[in-house]
Amino acid sequence: MFGFNDLWKFFFSFFLILPVVTLIHEMGHYFFTRIFGGRMEINIGTGKPLMKVGPFRLNRIYFWDGWCEYESLRVENRLTNILVYAGGSIFNLMGILLVNALIYAGVFEASIFTYQFAYFSFYFVFFSLFPIDHPNGYPSDGKAILNVLREGESERNPQD
Repeated sequence: MFGFNDLWKFFFSFFLILPVVTLIHEMGHYFFTRIFGGRMEINIGTGKPLMKVGPFRLNRIYFWDGWCEYESLRVENRLTNILVYAGGSIFNLMGILLVNALIYAGVFEASIFTYQFAYFSFYFVFFSLFPIDHPNGYPSDGKAILNVLREGESERNPQD
């Protein structure tokens, strides 16, 4: 049962763990973009910018959303584009495996926070790979992957 004493866990998860999971997701896109010779801008959150360091921008409402946009890749083909779009989910899955390995090795203790990390990470994987067009007209990562597979074209739109 969710009680008053659980509020701090909710706020910690929502305002710290969720943005960390978002950052890990966006770093997956960034990693593959850089490997294939592209440039990328990453936004964590929405609203007015709080700070910008290189290609990373942290926005005022940092816990709400994240997105990135990349320019053309030096090595560009179907596989490289698919890896860029799937990179966020790949990194989220690697994060889950790493946290679980650290729990198994006794470095971390299983807790509500490791559970929330895994939960939010799976949430990101599921909804980013769900093939839809977002209300802003941009495709989800899954839809962008399908577009590449069907048409061989890459999307230059922001990725979740």
